[in-house]
Amino acid sequence: MTDHEDARMLARLRTHWRAVDPVPAGLIDRMVAAVASDGLNSEYALLTLVEGQLGEVRGEADALTLQFSDGSTSILLHVTTTASGRRRVDGWVDTAAAEIVLTQGEKARSVSPEETGRFVFDEVPPGLTRVRLTTAVGDETRTLATPQFEL
Repeated sequence: MTDHEDARMLARLRTHWRAVDPVPAGLIDRMVAAVASDGLNSEYALLTLVEGQLGEVRGEADALTLQFSDGSTSILLHVTTTASGRRRVDGWVDTAAAEIVLTQGEKARSVSPEETGRFVFDEVPPGLTRVRLTTAVGDETRTLATPQFEL
């Protein structure tokens, strides 16, 4: 077959299948949305600032409480300013996490949480920060990565 004959035959097949089994209405838009949103849970998490009157536990130190969730895993961070002007990040996760990584620019620190899900990062300099935790659910490894936030 020549290229011209191939093109004619493929055009007839395309016309036949469009008539017999047309593309459902809205399928292309739904597929574009599905592909565009695939993996967003692993890239970004919902950031919620926990508001309300907090009791003073450590004097008049600035404190910030943040909660991140991707719908199945949540991480709670309590940030306080230390005497040196750096930050202490106390955190809790609600699932078994293998590793928790705090990243600021090119620098990264990692810790393994306790059995209770608690972890601590001491003497963290102020600046844009991200936290990433890796969990294992069966044979599947999942990552929750927070958006950047300011310490």
